[in-house]
Amino acid sequence: MANPGLRGSRQKGIVENLKICSPKRNCRVQTGWQGFFPYYAGYPETFARTLLESARLRRGDIVLDPWNGSGTTTYTASHLGLTSRGFDLNPVMVVVARARLLAASEADSIEPLAADVISSARIGRKSFDVADPLKWWFTTDTALSIRAIERSIRRRLVGKMTMTRSGTKLDRISGMAATFYVALFSVCRTLAKPFQSSNPTWLRRPKKEEDKAEAPHRFIAQQLADNLRSMAAALSAETVQPNLLVSDRGPSEISHADTISVDVAAESVDLILTSPPYCTRIDYIAATRVELAILAPLLQSSAEDLGRQMIGSTRVPEYNITPSSDWGATCDRFLEALQKHPSKASSGYYYLTHLDYFSKMSISLSNLSKGLKRKGIAVLVVQDSFYKDQHNDLPTIIGEMAEAQGLALARREEFHLRRTMAGINPRARIYRASFAAVESVLCFCKN
Repeated sequence: MANPGLRGSRQKGIVENLKICSPKRNCRVQTGWQGFFPYYAGYPETFARTLLESARLRRGDIVLDPWNGSGTTTYTASHLGLTSRGFDLNPVMVVVARARLLAASEADSIEPLAADVISSARIGRKSFDVADPLKWWFTTDTALSIRAIERSIRRRLVGKMTMTRSGTKLDRISGMAATFYVALFSVCRTLAKPFQSSNPTWLRRPKKEEDKAEAPHRFIAQQLADNLRSMAAALSAETVQPNLLVSDRGPSEISHADTISVDVAAESVDLILTSPPYCTRIDYIAATRVELAILAPLLQSSAEDLGRQMIGSTRVPEYNITPSSDWGATCDRFLEALQKHPSKASSGYYYLTHLDYFSKMSISLSNLSKGLKRKGIAVLVVQDSFYKDQHNDLPTIIGEMAEAQGLALARREEFHLRRTMAGINPRARIYRASFAAVESVLCFCKN
């Protein structure tokens, strides 16, 4: 639905003519190269491609996804010949997004490199760290095997540009190294599948050693080789997909960055396409704990520290937060209802974690608005939710926050979802019978 009061004929015309299909992700239709990046949340490549193709962008225009996740926006923009930038605070998603951008010309190198990495993996019992987080889910021998392979990947494919004296720069990890890590992620995810809870973002930790996942080194190595062989075949096949690839891919930059503190050059971005973190207490760090355990030798922050920094953190903030008038009237009403709610911890833990979410979101929108060019466009995919029986109308809240930062809402398209994760918890049925949700595509213009 377009905003009839919007001024600026060209900008208004572009927004009105954007082709917006459903942003609902369907993992069952992710095949080929795309099927190797089935991470939770986000929107499908078809949504991003359809929208970007209709946005009248020119070669050299910059597309930014500040919550880049598995890299759908940067991948699609690059293959349309556009310049793209992606930020993510989660190191796992930086690696995944960089792997996704690997050029099809590199496909033929994957299997020979895999043979070298696997044959060079040496199990080092004496040097093994007894506190290695891989031991949370895997027996000692299995963890030793996984770490031996990871160490071989690191030694052969990760160089001094990534592992510098001042610390690891995941922004510089090569697409090939990232691809090998993604293949290892998949092996470990499969082994840890018995610990998957009903919540798809959470893995339980077995309490006893005998309950941990176990697999011989030969099996792990073979699974890695099989994954990489399949990835090489899928990547090679990318060159024959019609209406997707262009002969000259646009440059793409993936950064390990936080939207709260990142320095986006003023008026440097032509279009923002993104899906902000949900306000549904999804622990995005917990969702990638196995992958973070694999990457542990490359990381400078613990999973706990990363979790606290995330927008939507499930941890109580360590500092006082005062609601701002910039958050808008809808946010004020929701926070007031939450604080007064009679259920346990509503006025304490839940109120404080929601304050943390809205504070971080407001700061992020301010930074993004500054980086967007005048007459630029921002498209955000936002899903509403409920706290108990209180509607958290996040699309409207983000719309009002963005307005306070100089962005005018020009169009809002809604897509109804019949099922959401909220229905997983049986206690939630005390408050609601239906767990449907609305996913809104919000289109903003910067005047």
